[in-house]
Amino acid sequence: MRAFGLKAALALGLTLALPQAGLAQASAQTLADIRAELGQLSAQIQGLRSELLASGQSGLAAAGGASALERMNTMEAALSRLTAQAEALENRVNRVVADGTNRLGDLEFRLCEIEPGCDIGALGAAAPLGGSGAQLAAPAAPAATGSFAMNEQADFDRAREVLGQGDFRGAADLFAAFAQTYTGGPLTGEAMYLRGQALAQAGDTAGAARAWLEAFSAAPDGPRAADNLLALGQSLGDLGQRSEACATLAEVGFRFPASPAAAQAASVRQGLSCP
Repeated sequence: MRAFGLKAALALGLTLALPQAGLAQASAQTLADIRAELGQLSAQIQGLRSELLASGQSGLAAAGGASALERMNTMEAALSRLTAQAEALENRVNRVVADGTNRLGDLEFRLCEIEPGCDIGALGAAAPLGGSGAQLAAPAAPAATGSFAMNEQADFDRAREVLGQGDFRGAADLFAAFAQTYTGGPLTGEAMYLRGQALAQAGDTAGAARAWLEAFSAAPDGPRAADNLLALGQSLGDLGQRSEACATLAEVGFRFPASPAAAQAASVRQGLSCP
């Protein structure tokens, strides 16, 4: 067996021995990408098997004898299991995304019915939950540097200052502008959550609910996800949408059972006499 073949076999063995590390390095990849790579690895193992058998008894003995073939069989079986798991996970993610997107779209429609001046015909289809494409734990956006970072912090502080001064509508507008200007920034999720708070304090309950719905949809696993979902459920209750409020609040406990928001959601559900 050539030196390259031996190195490839070692690399494959390490990949299978440390699957979690391999997945961590592929965190930005879609599940379809991972399935494709697993297929490539399987093809490489089959190629190595053919190379080993073609090398004759001397090559087989140098690679460790019959145990080398057994190890390859073990690696192929492990790859088959990983491929099946990736396919099952992809199907599950697709079902969750579809169900979550439908629920968010229904909530947006109901909020538009309540909110004065909202054009239901202009809503369009709801964006896929968590963005387009199923990805494994997308990495956090890198921190901005230089003048951009300075401007981002200054703009955020300005919006928060206006909120503290009691100009709730003005603060909401500033937070909305901030989220559009610094999409994906480290402070964007907080700005979107505070926009909902500002609208709520301005007396615009429907607008606040929509803001929290947008914030949750943009980052369903972000630092403020549980708080956005809790606030959305509370606002739906205030708007008289009891069944939707109960379902949303129940989702807080289901998705974020260890968060402080889960306990608050349970208390609000009790107050609404949710089933």
